[in-house]
Parts: sequence; C-alpha cells; structure tokens
Amino acid sequence: MTAEARLAIEVTGLHKRYGEVEAVTCVDLSVRTGEVVAFLGPNGAGKTTTVEILEGLRTRTSGDVHVLGVDPAEATADWRERIGVVLQGAKHEGDFTAAEIVTMWSAYYRSPRPTAEVLELVGLAEAAGTRTRRLSGGQQQRLAVALALVGDPELVFLDEPTTGFDPAARREAWQTIDGLRSLGVTVLLTTHYMDEADRLADRIAVISRGRIVADGTAPELAAQVAMPSHISWDAAELSTEALPHRLRDLLRSQDAWERPALVTRDVGGVVRELLATAEAVGTRLDSLAVQPPTLEDTYLALTGDTSSGDGS
Repeated sequence: MTAEARLAIEVTGLHKRYGEVEAVTCVDLSVRTGEVVAFLGPNGAGKTTTVEILEGLRTRTSGDVHVLGVDPAEATADWRERIGVVLQGAKHEGDFTAAEIVTMWSAYYRSPRPTAEVLELVGLAEAAGTRTRRLSGGQQQRLAVALALVGDPELVFLDEPTTGFDPAARREAWQTIDGLRSLGVTVLLTTHYMDEADRLADRIAVISRGRIVADGTAPELAAQVAMPSHISWDAAELSTEALPHRLRDLLRSQDAWERPALVTRDVGGVVRELLATAEAVGTRLDSLAVQPPTLEDTYLALTGDTSSGDGS
C-alpha cells in the first residue's frame, strides 16, 4: 500500500469565502487510514465549514480535497456509502425500537451490516427492543453511531458527539468511539471538550482564524508552544527555605508552603537540581510530582480562545 493510499483524508490549500468573508483561509490536513483525529477550534475558526466540505455538504472556493481518494464535490452515491456522519445531538423521531430504526436505515445500502451486529458493536444489543423515546441520552447517541455504521463505512465524522451528556453517558459514548478502532474505521472527531479529545484521539489538529495552527499529539502540541510544567513536592520533605535562589524564583505561589510548586519549561534540569538540593540537606523527595501542561492550557495558548462554545 502506498503512502497516498493510506490517507483517508488529504487536504491542501483549502479556501472558502462567503462574499467578503473568508471562513477558511488555507487549511492543510491529512488523516491516515484507521486514525482517530480530533479537530478543535474556537467560534468562527472555520472548523464546521471545513468538515462540511469534507462531507460533501458544502463546496469550496479553492484548494485540493480528497476523502477516501475522491473529491467530495464530485462524489457519487458509491462514495457516500463509504462514509458515516454522526451529527450533534441526534434525535430519533417516531415510535420505533432501536432495532427497527437500524433495519430501516440498512435498506439504503447495498451491503449493510446485519442489524444485530450493529447494535452489538455500539452496545445497544440489550436495548434492541426499546422504543427510542425511552433511550437515555447516551443510548440515543449510540443509536446515532449505529446508523452511521450500518453501511459499513470506512470513515466516520463525529460532530460534538457528547454535548449535553452527563458524565456516565459521556463514558458510554467514549467506549463506543473506542470500539471503532477495532473495526479499522477512520474517525474525524470535532469536540469542544479537551478531555474528550485527549482521551480519544491519536492526533489533534487545531484550527484558528481559518488555518491549521498546530497538528500532533497533546505533548507535541505543548512542545510547539513551549508550555511550562508544574513540579511539586511535600514541603515536609524539603522546605522552600532550602531552595537555591534560582529555584525560589520559579515558585508558583509564595503562600503554597504545604505543597510548593515550581513552574518551568526545563523539567529535567529543575528536577535534577531539586534532587541534588534534597540530597545536600540529607532528605529524600519521595513525593516529587511533575504535572505537564493540560491540553486545555495548550489549546488556549494556540488560539487565545476563552469561550466554551463550539467552533463554526
């Protein structure tokens, strides 16, 4: 298999203009087959526009776009059977059971997965006979994923799959998304929950002002913006008064004496100096802990976004 064939999504120089407004300035993005990629961005960043172009729902102004080797603007029904789309807050109308809805949707495909198999894949086997109005929020979203999978797609777009969910329902949805990996399905996930992106994605792409500003794993993104880490320990093991002046200058808070913390980008150097200081005064730092920057810290540094809403 060639490198090109291993790319489920390949975008170069994508541009979208609405009149005088540039929604997408220049997006370059690639997603490998079988990869789960989180696509993050603040309000107005161009995230939704980009995804809708990839789904074939919106035309582009310029640029090259290939999804499963096909230009979505020229996609046929055959191509559409190869993708699945899960929209935000999917609701299922009518007084049907979960199994009945999946069976109805399977009629749209030439070679659908069996209904029982699909419900098992998304963890709804025991709810097959349950009317949709009685399904919990988490089960509703599992059913939405089932409908996206019934055609046996190679690529699934997940749009804010857990918005409004309680913690238990979110965990259920995460398990379902994790299960897609075992099927070899490629996933492009949009979410405004940083913990969700960190937990589910193999890689994260961040869009801001119509451009991809970062692309990589969470640690790689943090390294791109040189985010500092927090190094802390129990003050009973080593008092702050024993610290050399260089380390005292790194103290995050002068009143946090019970568990002091240093903020630094030089984690290795500071840890070595702390251990040497502890050894010099005849103590051990068994409580030493290093907290790397969170994905949220990195995201804010990359985008300057302080909102909690979804990007568009």
